[in-house]
Amino acid sequence: MPDTTPRAAPGPAPRPLLRQRNLHILFCVTLTVVMGVSSIAPAFPDIMDALGLSATQVAWLVTAFTLPGVFLAPVLGILADRYGRKTVLVPSLLAFGVFGSLCALADSFAVLVGLRFLQGVGAAALGALNVTILSDLYSGPERITAMGYNAGVLSFGTTLFPLLGGALATLGWHWPFVLPVTALPLALVVLLLLDTPRPEGGGEFMEYMRQAVRRAVEPRALVLFATTCMTFMILYGLLVSFLPVYLARRFGAEAWAIGAIIASASLTTALLAARLGALARVVPLRVLLAVAFGLYATSALLTPLMPGLWWVLLPVLVFGAAQGLNIPTVQAMLADLAPMEQRGAFMALNGTVLRLGQTLGPVVMGGAFLVWGMDGVFAATAALALLAGALVLAVVRGGAGHG
Repeated sequence: MPDTTPRAAPGPAPRPLLRQRNLHILFCVTLTVVMGVSSIAPAFPDIMDALGLSATQVAWLVTAFTLPGVFLAPVLGILADRYGRKTVLVPSLLAFGVFGSLCALADSFAVLVGLRFLQGVGAAALGALNVTILSDLYSGPERITAMGYNAGVLSFGTTLFPLLGGALATLGWHWPFVLPVTALPLALVVLLLLDTPRPEGGGEFMEYMRQAVRRAVEPRALVLFATTCMTFMILYGLLVSFLPVYLARRFGAEAWAIGAIIASASLTTALLAARLGALARVVPLRVLLAVAFGLYATSALLTPLMPGLWWVLLPVLVFGAAQGLNIPTVQAMLADLAPMEQRGAFMALNGTVLRLGQTLGPVVMGGAFLVWGMDGVFAATAALALLAGALVLAVVRGGAGHG
């Protein structure tokens, strides 16, 4: 007997990931995060000349901006869990935009540093909240794909903003500080148009904290936090701090060539990050993460073997591929360990660990340089990367996707 039961009309097909409004808005937040340092760095020589500063003094424009995040990120993550993501994200964008653009009007170094500190208060939660909302909106294969796309956008920003900031600096050192004004209309867009699932934050606070701490000290979580720290020790210790010195000393490279070689890493970062969702369907996430650390070690060991300046592009591109596999994979696996109600604090803690790695990397690699010279920096980087990969394979199980 034929089935005559009426069938409901099929609903509209889900919009492809890259065409979803939420993702576009979050990409804009990601670009705002990158803007904070990379857009003003090209103006540092002009700022030094205009205000009579040393290289040590001008570095405070970075330190003052990043320092608030070390202390405030976990607190703001907890507030986002308890009171909602937009409650923290919108004021953060407003503070970033207002105090960042006021830097363009600063007439003294003390005022400039103070405004950078206040802008850093606004920036403290942006990166962690952005990834938290991505994790709230997407799960499973969609989450790792979205994380990969977001890492690609971040990589694009690290290339775009130095170029844009450098172009604006030709008009005067104040001009790169105008860029943060774009965060003000973005705050309005986030408030009115961004969909953010609201966590069930009304439970008893001490129970919330007990559950968050219990999850944060699980072996998988501790290893993933450690890999974040080691990743940024490698990035800021080798690529940011010592590779420019090596290229200048060994090959006599000029600043533009050093910048071009380092920026090339973003090409493979964006390429691998954009394909991460497809890779995660066939390769476990823990394996992708271990491969990333293997690529870091390979890059470090290959670099001193390169016979000429432009040959160094090869290991730098390998380094970029490691970044594209690593960062979004860790973010997705961490997001999978925490429920929505505690995810804001969880991801903010990862942001604090990230900043710890940024601080330790130049110090640790500087120690290796003092004892063993540049070869010691490359060897220490490779050893750190292999240690991280071994920890991942030994401890990490489960996670998003096939991890």
